[in-house]
Amino acid sequence: MQIILILFFVSLAGIAFMIGRKLILSKTQQVPTENNFLFEIPDHREVKHIATKNIKKYGFIFLVIIIRLYVRVSNSIKRKINELSRKIHKIVTRNKFEKSTSHKEVSKFLKMISDYKQKISKIKHKIVEEEKNQS
Repeated sequence: MQIILILFFVSLAGIAFMIGRKLILSKTQQVPTENNFLFEIPDHREVKHIATKNIKKYGFIFLVIIIRLYVRVSNSIKRKINELSRKIHKIVTRNKFEKSTSHKEVSKFLKMISDYKQKISKIKHKIVEEEKNQS
């Protein structure tokens, strides 16, 4: 946070210095007539040509990097999924073996409820058949 504030105030001071210098020059009527730049500005056609050339080159490099990352990530995900599926399969088969060796008896309450459900379904079925026969 402190670095951001320092950069803000340094840039604010720089802007104030540039504006102050222009104000002093305009008050004394000393407007510079020559445009002396520290560097040469190339023709816009050259800039366009260089920009398109660099965009194509860096775009191709970026595309290759993205495809390589995609392949690496997808392969690593496939490996992890295969490892997990093998682990899960081991756990499931081990649990099936344990369940088959130790047969637990169903509780009497659940057995009684299932018997009642079967009896009720038989009665319903008989009623449906009798109604069809009477019609």
